[in-house]
Amino acid sequence: MEPHRIEYDVDGLVDANLAPDPVDQFTLWFDEALAAELPEANMMTLATVDSLGMPDARVVLLKEHGQDGFVFYTNYASIKAEQLAAHPYATLVFHWQPLHRQVRISGTVEKVDPEQSDAYFASRPRGSQLAARASRQSVPIADRRILLERYDEEAQRWAGADVPRPDDWGGYRLIPRRFEFWQGQVNRMHDRIRYTPSEAGWSIDRLSP
Repeated sequence: MEPHRIEYDVDGLVDANLAPDPVDQFTLWFDEALAAELPEANMMTLATVDSLGMPDARVVLLKEHGQDGFVFYTNYASIKAEQLAAHPYATLVFHWQPLHRQVRISGTVEKVDPEQSDAYFASRPRGSQLAARASRQSVPIADRRILLERYDEEAQRWAGADVPRPDDWGGYRLIPRRFEFWQGQVNRMHDRIRYTPSEAGWSIDRLSP
């Protein structure tokens, strides 16, 4: 057997059991990942492209999802934000390895309303709020000491007061146009189910592994 090779001997995706709506199917799998107590089940890879079409990717956290889209938060002056401003399209990838599952969601991206960003920022731990104000995300710094000094300055500035959301920090919503659900199967005969929009709602196709 090849080193690190895993056989995916688990129940497969049965067509008759698929939810007609991909958001419902995602919610089912997401809830099962949470129930399995997987570390940071809301962790996802966000894939974008830069101005030259070069792919880029990083891990972010899903904070909300529903029929209106999938929401994450970041710095609006970051590299990912620059890429989304130039090309407002992205793909999200969830990988729940212990369950041998992967979900890919592609679509358009837009900023959430400022009020929604305010509400989420207010719910964050105070240390995270201060860090969002201290860090000029993606900008080079000479050493870590500078970042820590900025953090201390923000902590002193807002001592005894609520920390306001920075103007350059907030949420994005990915509005899905395609879903793919992948379930590992024995002998690499994996299940792949794709959802795409149709006049009746969503079309469901089974893809070859």
